Amino acid sequence: MPQMPIELILLRQCASYLAMPIWLMAENGDLLFYNEPAESVLGRRFDEAGEMPGAELAAMFQTTAEDGSPLEANDLPVNIALTERRPAHRRMRIRGLDGAWRKIEVTAFPVEGQGGRHLGAVAIFWEAHDK
Repeated sequence: MPQMPIELILLRQCASYLAMPIWLMAENGDLLFYNEPAESVLGRRFDEAGEMPGAELAAMFQTTAEDGSPLEANDLPVNIALTERRPAHRRMRIRGLDGAWRKIEVTAFPVEGQGGRHLGAVAIFWEAHDK
């Protein structure tokens, strides 16, 4: 993958120090990084999964609406942040790479660099618990 813009390098560094699960994507939809707290939700260490093209992500991480109904890729918060360049939030289900289904809440926002450069998106997520 090409060299990351400095803003994404700094976001990755920041995410590596935070205790909340964070996912970082490039503007083209490629996965750049997820931090250690995200590993337990996603079912695999980032060191084992690594950066990957966006086309592979849909096959690796199955997602559904909270009730189990199909969820289009365009309805995922991180994809909304990437394509529509606006924040988005959703409660949903994800099947981790360990095969376990988890209910999560996701908030994603676009990453805009200096001069209005669209650089990608960040998703912050956590396991959802019924009240």
